[in-house]
Amino acid sequence: MNVLFLGDLVGEASVYYLKKNLGNIMKKYNIGFVMVNGENVLNGYGITGEICDQLFDIGVNVISSGNHIWDQEQIIPYIARKENLLRPLNMSNKSPGNGFVMYQDKYGKKILAVNMICNLFMRKSDDVFISIEHILAKYKLKKNCDAIIIDLHGETASEKQAFANYVDGKVTAVLGTHTHVPTSDFRILPKGSAFHTDTGMCGDYDSVIGGDKNQWVKKFLNKNEKKKINSSSVNYTLCGTLIKVCKKTGLSSTVKQLILGDVIENRIPNEKYFL
Repeated sequence: MNVLFLGDLVGEASVYYLKKNLGNIMKKYNIGFVMVNGENVLNGYGITGEICDQLFDIGVNVISSGNHIWDQEQIIPYIARKENLLRPLNMSNKSPGNGFVMYQDKYGKKILAVNMICNLFMRKSDDVFISIEHILAKYKLKKNCDAIIIDLHGETASEKQAFANYVDGKVTAVLGTHTHVPTSDFRILPKGSAFHTDTGMCGDYDSVIGGDKNQWVKKFLNKNEKKKINSSSVNYTLCGTLIKVCKKTGLSSTVKQLILGDVIENRIPNEKYFL
């Protein structure tokens, strides 16, 4: 089984670029499961049910999120009834929606998709290390699921790396989101879990983390600037991680970075790794 995980979609234009390319990517790498972080789609601030439906229609199986999940109030009734749209598991239990979902593909393979949010420099949430323990006590690779994919939404590399080592050997992959900057440290940890500190964003890299660069400069020059920054949408790039899941263990046998688009150097893995 091969998995495609794509980092934060920033701006509505990222959906159209994904729609243009996702089918070919899935065919090229024989992808059986697609997970996308969608919390910044609507001009950088949240997501709507309509956009979620568009993503599901083009082949996305699970949409994860993070600290911007509640930016659009209209998402509340949608997430309450749509289990494939996740909010971070360790947010308040009073929050609507779910932090994980068991997705079953057309071959009967069960993929547990989990959404977590880090604690350092992020909005107050339950301890991410303790919260994941509750899930891993219930779900175990090759016993009641075939893969466990975690979107770890966080600010600092240290916390993400510590978390990944904490769950190494118990999950298929820990994939970082939130900083909108793709790192090059994708690898398989000693006990078999794939890890990527940050998968990067899907958006315009001629920007400041996906937002209009001129507005960002103005914001830093004028500390009292309170206006929301519009997403930039001139160039388009998809950033993410490709994972081959070991059939026997549910851990990762291959992990590669995918970068396709404009501005930053592309990384297009050879499909032979995913046969």
